[in-house]
Amino acid sequence: MKTKPNNKMQHTAQAHWEKGLTTGQGNVKTGNGTVDSGYSYSTRFEGRKNGTSPEELMAAALVGCYSMFLSMLLGQHNFVPDYIDAGSKVYLGQKDGNPFVEKIEMKIDACVPGITEQQFLELAEKAKKNCPISVALSGVPVIGLEATLVE
Repeated sequence: MKTKPNNKMQHTAQAHWEKGLTTGQGNVKTGNGTVDSGYSYSTRFEGRKNGTSPEELMAAALVGCYSMFLSMLLGQHNFVPDYIDAGSKVYLGQKDGNPFVEKIEMKIDACVPGITEQQFLELAEKAKKNCPISVALSGVPVIGLEATLVE
């Protein structure tokens, strides 16, 4: 029996921040505890690796959602992917003197037996436009997609 997504499903996270912006630090944790990481000004704006950033979590959420949504679309067309590898980069710039997510780039490699490249690219683009996280991020000016069908 196939299960359908529960429209009332809630996912939670918590963040704790101490002190000022540049000297402070915080911790972000998902409701189920699988992600539990520190974050700070230096991990967000200076590229330090000793924690995460909201943008890194956004990038992970987007490609996780996208991969599942693309798999669903493929299944609706009777294709089952051997795999979908997805990566993303979130670019944080400035707008009106404030931090601003100006662009997201996604790179997808997928092995999908029996599909044509045109069919794959159409479904890859449809997934980009319609996965729930993409829709939630619709205020980002550019969300780019490079999709490659691997044989």
